[in-house]
Amino acid sequence: MLETTLCFPLRGGGPETDREVLLIEKRRGLGEGWYNGPGGKCEPGETPRECAVRETEEEVGLEVTDLEQAGELTFLLDGAVHSVCHVFRTRSVTGEPTASDEAIPEWIPVEDVPYDRMWDDDHLWLPGVLEGETVVGEFRFEGGEPLDEAEFVGHDLEWDVSV
Repeated sequence: MLETTLCFPLRGGGPETDREVLLIEKRRGLGEGWYNGPGGKCEPGETPRECAVRETEEEVGLEVTDLEQAGELTFLLDGAVHSVCHVFRTRSVTGEPTASDEAIPEWIPVEDVPYDRMWDDDHLWLPGVLEGETVVGEFRFEGGEPLDEAEFVGHDLEWDVSV
């Protein structure tokens, strides 16, 4: 089982600015070509929060602090746990995002998130996370490895739970 993270930096939302979320277009690895938040696999001995901070720095060059845990998502592949993803959001961002070998970052208005270019399950939970809710979810995929080529077949979600 993989333990992974996603981080969703947010900005704006004042009287004269739209709320935006930093998304990346993945350049390689699982989900290549799709949009998501910065994130990745936890290293041995690393907490999910530490992983989210490290991965955001490595992928887009941003320093993020004051991360709020917004979700815990379990992904099943052919009935077995494939990965558990710890989801964070933050408004504490230092620096300007820059592209890396792994990702092309882009600030996107929250109402324009490209769900048609993301994982099949993202439209089910990410809008709530971006609105400040917390979620615990289980997502079921079938069809064997790799996960990003398997078929999404079902889900269960619990909202406003402690994570």
